[in-house]
Amino acid sequence: MMLVVNAACKNQDLAHLRKHLAGHCTIEPLFEERALLALQGPAAVTVLARLAPEVAKMTFMQFASVKLLDVQCYVSRSGYTGEDGYEISVPAEQAEALARRLLEEPEVAPIGLGARDSLRLEAGLCLYGHDMDTDTSPVEASLLWAISKVRRADGARAGGFPGAEQVFAQQQNGVAKKRVGLLPEERTPVREGTEIVDEQGAVIGTVCSGGFGPSLAGPLAMGYLNNAYTALDTQVWAMVRGKKVPMRVAKMPFVAQRYFRG
Repeated sequence: MMLVVNAACKNQDLAHLRKHLAGHCTIEPLFEERALLALQGPAAVTVLARLAPEVAKMTFMQFASVKLLDVQCYVSRSGYTGEDGYEISVPAEQAEALARRLLEEPEVAPIGLGARDSLRLEAGLCLYGHDMDTDTSPVEASLLWAISKVRRADGARAGGFPGAEQVFAQQQNGVAKKRVGLLPEERTPVREGTEIVDEQGAVIGTVCSGGFGPSLAGPLAMGYLNNAYTALDTQVWAMVRGKKVPMRVAKMPFVAQRYFRG
């Protein structure tokens, strides 16, 4: 099994695996040996298939060992942009050569974390340290979809994961706050850390991610609101430089995800 984890959390994840799986398997960190390239967007399949035609048959979240430029790579049809695309695990010493070869294709351009961040926000995807942390439960973060069906409360093998009892209790009893999508009704972007208030001005939540969505062609945000205000289309206000900016609770993703499912 190969795990690709959040780079900012790699040491904590490694410690967690060693704590819970010691004696059951061998755990080998590959932090220095491999690099990860993400090729994202509607033309990703066309571009990568020029180097390895077999990748065109892959569907969302499929994983395969693929030879690219005579180098054995691990490829998954996945990403964190909401778009179709691939993530490519390549030996570190060949990573630059592969990246430069991909950039030779007319459809490919380099992008930075700003573009990735706007895309993942439009797709309603969480960023660790902003939209969730070790004190956030899957119920609060609206991430119950990330728990496999067999491990859910009504699953064939319910529980069996750290925090299961708390998660199931929160599902049954509710939580004080939840992550929701927010759409400003003006063109003013609402940034992380902005307070959300009700009609009377009482603080009812905080924005955890926010900005301008180029694909949406407008501002958007995610935030944690008191549970009483989390229903779709609920009117709330963001306090931006002392001014109340009207917002509504919105369905996520803000822009339709374009994963290829076959």
